[in-house]
Amino acid sequence: MNADLRIAHDEVHVWHASLHCAPAELQRFQELLSDDELSRAARFHFDCHRRRFIASRGLLRSLLGRYMSTPPEELVFRYARFGKPALCGATPLRFNLSHCGDAMLLAISKDRELGVDIERIDCGLNVLALAETVFSKLELATLRAIPSAQRAKVFFNGWTRKEAFVKANGAGLSIPLSAFDVSMLPDQPAALLQTRWERAEAARWSLQALEAPNGFAAALAVKGKLGRLRVFRMRSDFGFQDESFETNLQQEQLSG
Repeated sequence: MNADLRIAHDEVHVWHASLHCAPAELQRFQELLSDDELSRAARFHFDCHRRRFIASRGLLRSLLGRYMSTPPEELVFRYARFGKPALCGATPLRFNLSHCGDAMLLAISKDRELGVDIERIDCGLNVLALAETVFSKLELATLRAIPSAQRAKVFFNGWTRKEAFVKANGAGLSIPLSAFDVSMLPDQPAALLQTRWERAEAARWSLQALEAPNGFAAALAVKGKLGRLRVFRMRSDFGFQDESFETNLQQEQLSG
């Protein structure tokens, strides 16, 4: 195992990884999984979904094990009422995972709830029709006001920011996506604009658009000010060497 990883209290680490791995790597990841995870993997009808689940859980365990200085197979997870996972035991580490196809994002922080989401931009989707069922009136008006060629990208900007927020909040889709507004346009910083259940709630959270593979959109939500964001790109051979870059966010981005 490579050297342990460290994260400061004012940092959020985001890991990019591919879930496409060789059979030997997949077998190594499978050996890290708990009986419950292996049972979940076996329930997938399609082999590609099973492989992605095993790879994502194996990568999650491998990385968290390095932050925890713990063998990855010994980590134990618990699940909140609406399904949000967390580590068992007394640890300040918080995490959230998202994957779409072979693209995976993992966000990690200390003592702050967070959520992350990545989605493929589907240019063939009738985004206006879908937005009418799930977006707020403000977001729907924003989508209608822009040229049709831009709508798919703007829709998935909003979708990933909304999904990241409800995952960070921990209530999942028990919060209607129409009950809060997020910024969506490419020239606007990512922001939670307002929530309709409590006026002060929006000020408690930070949203950040994340770089994503071509054809994808991604976003991060963090409770409090985001502070320092470090983004790591994992090697294609899953060697876990730290090949990272840092983004020191500007104050105007944080204030959104």
